[in-house]
Amino acid sequence: MSASLTSALFFGHVTHARLKPKVHKLAYRIYSLLLDLDELPDLHRRLRLFSVDRFNLFSFRASDRGDRSGIDLKGQIERAMRKAGVEPDGGRIRLLTMPRLLGWSFNPLSVFFCYGRDGALRAIHWEVDNTFGERHAYMIPVMEAASAPVIRQQCDKCFYVSPFMDLDLRYRFEVSPPGDRLAIRIDTHDNDGLVLTARHLARRQDLTDAALLKAFFTIPLLTLRVIGGIHWEALKIWSKGVRLRKRPSPPREPISIVSPIASTKEIEAHEPV
Repeated sequence: MSASLTSALFFGHVTHARLKPKVHKLAYRIYSLLLDLDELPDLHRRLRLFSVDRFNLFSFRASDRGDRSGIDLKGQIERAMRKAGVEPDGGRIRLLTMPRLLGWSFNPLSVFFCYGRDGALRAIHWEVDNTFGERHAYMIPVMEAASAPVIRQQCDKCFYVSPFMDLDLRYRFEVSPPGDRLAIRIDTHDNDGLVLTARHLARRQDLTDAALLKAFFTIPLLTLRVIGGIHWEALKIWSKGVRLRKRPSPPREPISIVSPIASTKEIEAHEPV
């Protein structure tokens, strides 16, 4: 694989810690692909175990993300950037997501890192899927300087994900964008404080057939393990007496456009002095 390609494999783990109304913790290993959307044709040609829009041991379909049409995925993200006040200039868009495995895919969270031609991170597009086949995304401009090692953002939650959590909550994101390492922390708050914290920590590996084969045998049937784990953890939470919340209709708009002021003002107010 050419060193000029930025697409990569990230091995790591995910942890969740729910603090109320009942304490519940979980941890599991995971691997994800960082896919530069401009590099997808090269990856399809160079890798034997990974294909784009075709069945393979590992694969990616453009219709897996965005509006599910499979049409101009990069253009879809760039249109959302414009709505958020960020003018795309042809810079790279890199997607962190779990691949299809033997043709099957489920991604609770996929993240698009949107760069300018100068290499500066301009926006992050958080795309959330629930187990009911619904999807919603949050497009948030990046306000930090290009050299900032950590990006902090936030937005109101408006999409039903967990059957044990209300909608009247707020997300706070803390991200170290993909380099040699990746770190994502998502804290969920209500009016009284922290409800849940989730972390994804991972290390980069070159995206090669050998690395993919190792991933397949190191964490077998990843997609099945993730969807099975979600339901198993839900059963354990329910057994602790946490009541189910009624599922509302998804938002009318598929993407919440978060203004730069809304994404930073409360973070600044809560920064330690």
